[in-house]
Amino acid sequence: MPAMKRAFDIVAALTALIFLSPVMAWIAVKVRRSSPGNAIFAQERVGRGERIFRCYKFRTMYEEAPNAGSHEVATSWVTPLGEMLRRHKFDELPQLWNVLRGEMSLVGPRPCLPAQTEMIEARRAAGVFSVRPGITGSAQLAGIDMSTPERLAEVDKRYVESRTFVGDMCIIFATIAGRGSGDAVGN
Repeated sequence: MPAMKRAFDIVAALTALIFLSPVMAWIAVKVRRSSPGNAIFAQERVGRGERIFRCYKFRTMYEEAPNAGSHEVATSWVTPLGEMLRRHKFDELPQLWNVLRGEMSLVGPRPCLPAQTEMIEARRAAGVFSVRPGITGSAQLAGIDMSTPERLAEVDKRYVESRTFVGDMCIIFATIAGRGSGDAVGN
């Protein structure tokens, strides 16, 4: 399955980037106009084999907001446009570039921050770092975020052990249909 999954990731990400490029350009302009700062936000994340990579997203928070995991983000840090982008998962579109580069997959465990040591330890123990992280995954559809590292690692482990192409397609279609929590914001 890994070769077929990677081939699908490349074709789907490239196709999506081509067809969604006008939408992504429009979002970038709207982000830049909504508040000071770059349209694209880059953040270090932990990937397959615990390698650090730069994950790209549309910026949804004010420029002076601290670097924190989604479950630690205060609503006051998020721009009004950013709230809409997060709710509809449009902020994730630049991660298609990470998929093309081989740092991520369309489906897999969401990548955590290097500072989330509890999450890293739980995932290491569960063998989750054996696969590429994903833009979406089964834990997101279940509404499980990184505030519960052991629970998330267990769900991610089940995904790693039982993943199939058909299962990945179901996760993709469920995400497109709006299931899952996206990036939940704290208080």
